[in-house]
Amino acid sequence: MPDAPFDLSAYRAVASVGVLAVLLAWESASPFLDFFRGRNHERIRHGSRNLFLGLVNALMASAGFAIAWGAAARWADRNDFGLLHWSNLSLWPHAIVAVLLLDFWTYWWHWMNHRIPFLWRFHRMHHSDPLMDVTTANRFHLGEIFMSSVLRIGLIALIGIRLWELVLYEIFLFAVVQFHHANIDLPERLDRWLRYLIPTPAMHKIHHSRNPPETDSNYSSLLSVWDRIFGSFRLRENSREIQFGLDGWDAPEHQQVSGLLKTPLARPDL
Repeated sequence: MPDAPFDLSAYRAVASVGVLAVLLAWESASPFLDFFRGRNHERIRHGSRNLFLGLVNALMASAGFAIAWGAAARWADRNDFGLLHWSNLSLWPHAIVAVLLLDFWTYWWHWMNHRIPFLWRFHRMHHSDPLMDVTTANRFHLGEIFMSSVLRIGLIALIGIRLWELVLYEIFLFAVVQFHHANIDLPERLDRWLRYLIPTPAMHKIHHSRNPPETDSNYSSLLSVWDRIFGSFRLRENSREIQFGLDGWDAPEHQQVSGLLKTPLARPDL
C-alpha cells in the first residue's frame, strides 16, 4: 500500500488526468448541452481558466498539506488513536468504513459551504460558472481548498485513517466528481440506475441551477446515499431547461481568473 505523503498527489493526478481526458472527448462527441457549438475558442478559454485554478489548488494541497496528512495518519497509526483503530477492524473493513466516513464528512462540509455565509463567499466561485462542464469540477477557490485541507488534518487523526485509505478515497472521489460535472449525454435509464450509487450528471446539474432551492440540494460527492438519508435529494423532469451559474456573477470581470479569486470579497451585480 502507498505510504509516502506525495503518493496521494501522484496517484490522484494520474487518475484525474485520465478521467478528464476521457470526459473531454465524450463532451466533444456527445454533449448534453451545445453551449460551445461553433465556439471552440471560448470552450478552450473557459476550460483553461478552470483547469488553471484546479492546478493551483492541487499544487497547494500537495506542497502544503500532503506531508501534514501523512504525519497525522502515521501518528494515529503509531498511537492506536482514532475511531477506526479502536474498532479493531481488519484491513478491508477498516478501509471501507474509512471511505464511508470521509464521504460522510465531505457531504456535511459541502452542506456547510452552502449554509454558512462566510464559507459560501468562497464556494460561490464554483457555482458561478454559467457553462458547467467537466472542467468546472476543478473550479474551487484557493481559500476553500485551504480550509478543507486544514480541517482534514484533524479528521484523519480523529477517525484513524491510514494514508493509503485517503489515497483510495481521493482517486474514487475525483473520478466521480468529474463525471457528475461533465456535459455528457448519458442515457436517461443509465443515469437513473447509477444515481442509486453515485451522483450523476442529471442529479448534479440541479445542484448548479440558479434556482436557490435547487442549488441547495444534492450535496453528495462520491456516494449519493447521503442526500437520500438527509432529505436533500432532488430531481427535475427536464434537465435541459436548467440555467447554470449565479445571478449577479455573469459579467466578464467576474469570470476571469483575477475576478474569480476576488469572489469572496466582491459584490454581485444585482
